[in-house]
Amino acid sequence: MTLSELKPAPGSKSKRFRRGRGHASGNGKTAGRGHKGQNARSGGGVRLGFEGGQMPLYRRLPKRGFKCINSKDIVVINLRQLQNFEDGAVIDFVALKSKGLVSKLRDGIKILGSGDVNKKFTVRVNYFSESAKKKIEAAGGTTEVV
Repeated sequence: MTLSELKPAPGSKSKRFRRGRGHASGNGKTAGRGHKGQNARSGGGVRLGFEGGQMPLYRRLPKRGFKCINSKDIVVINLRQLQNFEDGAVIDFVALKSKGLVSKLRDGIKILGSGDVNKKFTVRVNYFSESAKKKIEAAGGTTEVV
């Protein structure tokens, strides 16, 4: 079988129905809208979620929680996780991703001071905690805010 021999499954293709094209078409005059009423009018019908005046589902259900639109989704990494890098390494997003410590950048990366450092690193990320900054610089490394 080649691409030129491909055909759609039998019965899957049908012509679109042209409504309102006279009595002979079988769907003339009211074109399947019935007589009078809201849905028969042009622009008629109800908005999404409307239940005929009954209290709609989205208002009947309890609301929970709050999502601040200004909050940032920051990826957190502890100093103990940086021990996998060799001495003198430049640690940035690409290096962290290659080691599997980060999957997506999101709104930035922050290094926290949990753990100890005994190697010299050059760390280039968005945020540092004060304790992490002190520990990296005490070990002879440098911190750069990107």
